[in-house]
Amino acid sequence: MAAPDTALGALHDGMRMSQDDFARALEVVTGLPISLLGFAAVPGGHVADDQQGGHDLASPVSNLATPTPAAEPSTAHRSYEGVWLSRYQYYSSGREESFAGQHFVVLLQHGDRLTARSLPGSASSSLSLDLTVDGAVVTGTWVEQTDPAGYYRGAHYHGAIQLLAEPPGRRLAGKWVGFGKDMDVNTGPWELVFRDASTSKATLDRYNTSAT
Repeated sequence: MAAPDTALGALHDGMRMSQDDFARALEVVTGLPISLLGFAAVPGGHVADDQQGGHDLASPVSNLATPTPAAEPSTAHRSYEGVWLSRYQYYSSGREESFAGQHFVVLLQHGDRLTARSLPGSASSSLSLDLTVDGAVVTGTWVEQTDPAGYYRGAHYHGAIQLLAEPPGRRLAGKWVGFGKDMDVNTGPWELVFRDASTSKATLDRYNTSAT
């Protein structure tokens, strides 16, 4: 039997990942660009111009569902990466009035998987989207943590979403479905409008402001 330290060393060598692989894996799991995770640009990666390590924004994600890494498909997909303006409408039965929710989101793509996370300064709530692309059809789920000081007092809401990509792919429009406080099923329009192809720190800083 091998000595314990020898066996552990062999295990460590077998599990060793390059920095590039590790950075990409973190990006997939967190749904955040590597420019916000303290890494420099990876060859073929997402950081186009600003490769400064670290970031001083408040955490863009709070207890939101994150995707698991998936194998890259062999087919080519249109690139949706960048900063988008997310807008949806909903009806508040308690206030008997319709409202709109708006966030700037950073959208990342890995094959046919899309992840979007709201920039913390763009709205008082936090938004997460996990999507799959099939041609012009984009389908997935959404999670939102509402403003702790707002009408819904920090409540979590979640549901499904289906969007259609309009040529040339700079607007995704469709509908969401979710549940209300009385466990009734609600729906409404949702769109994502393209703003910037970069996911660099400088670009995200520029859009980390109110989307309303």
